[in-house]
Amino acid sequence: MNKKILAAVSSAALVLGATSANAGIIIPAGEWTLDVNGNVNVYVTAQDYDDTAPAEGSLRLGGGKDARGEDKNYSINTGLLPAWLGFTGTTRQNDLDVSFTISMQPNVSDSSTAGDSKTPLFRQAFLTFGDASWGTVKMGKDLGIFAGQAILADMTLLGVGGGYGASGEVTTLGGIGTGYIYPAWKGQVAYTTPNMNGLQVTVGVTNPNQGIDTPKYIYQDRLGFEAGVTYALENGKIWASGASYEVQDSTYSWDATAGDIGATLNFGNLGITAYAYLTDGVGTTFFGNGGALNGSEREGQGGYGQVTYVIPSGTKLGVAYGLSELDATANGDVENERWTVGAYHPMTKHLNLVAEVNMMEGSDDTGTAESKAFSLGAILFF
Repeated sequence: MNKKILAAVSSAALVLGATSANAGIIIPAGEWTLDVNGNVNVYVTAQDYDDTAPAEGSLRLGGGKDARGEDKNYSINTGLLPAWLGFTGTTRQNDLDVSFTISMQPNVSDSSTAGDSKTPLFRQAFLTFGDASWGTVKMGKDLGIFAGQAILADMTLLGVGGGYGASGEVTTLGGIGTGYIYPAWKGQVAYTTPNMNGLQVTVGVTNPNQGIDTPKYIYQDRLGFEAGVTYALENGKIWASGASYEVQDSTYSWDATAGDIGATLNFGNLGITAYAYLTDGVGTTFFGNGGALNGSEREGQGGYGQVTYVIPSGTKLGVAYGLSELDATANGDVENERWTVGAYHPMTKHLNLVAEVNMMEGSDDTGTAESKAFSLGAILFF
């Protein structure tokens, strides 16, 4: 189990060949050890949209002209990761490893006149307790179990990916909605087994806050259930996860279920990732986004493939293709796809320069929207 997001980001960085610290700023404090950790990342992005604007209410991610007919946009934002400041305290008491994690995510840009309209995100607040002999319990808000490994293996975690958006946006989408469903940050009570020769299993109940439609789904009959399994190999890992929710809105109720499987393998300087998922009643991009039409579950599917290679300079070059599909909407089937070509260069142990080209296309029966973007920036871990 990751006790803080830095561990997850460090794992992703190792997959990319970029370097980052395995721990932040360590401060001994009596019986506690405090780890102050995080990142700052900034990207300058130039975007170009085609002539087709998305249909009203469409789930397509390709983009389009704005109300004035403008088809180009420039922005300075964070990438898929927000800037991050996290605090983790750990101690050993009564034969238990005990920890807490609290984090906040400020912005590096803002579109308001004064530049201060955005408030920080708060994505983590959880405690853990356990022992290597029997496992770990986590209670609080952290990254969801379903699709969590998919986003951590995505090379655009250190870059921009899709959903480059407008000036002053908080984060981009990376491969969210074009290859996997966003795992989101969920209140949860989860148990992770000890490492059993590379095999670990996590099971948990989650706050049932699934659904972004209006009206909000305030009252739910049960908690959500999520689970995942990972198996570490000598040259990578394989994983699978699933989720089950019972969703209610003001008129209808339906079941939302999802499952996925993926693998990352490394052969010397070559890295390969393959991932696929299936959903029913879940929707696309965000869990619960268009999951049902008049109470009828909509099926979805997708996945992504990714190949990276580290050249002698230490730069990791990568190419990725992702696809997400959602069946039977008022505007027909929805399809979102993305191509990413990226270069991730470690300038120092903690600082990485990143360049990416991203191309997106979203389509349904009303038409097709396309866009492309070039991003150049840096991400600093501490």
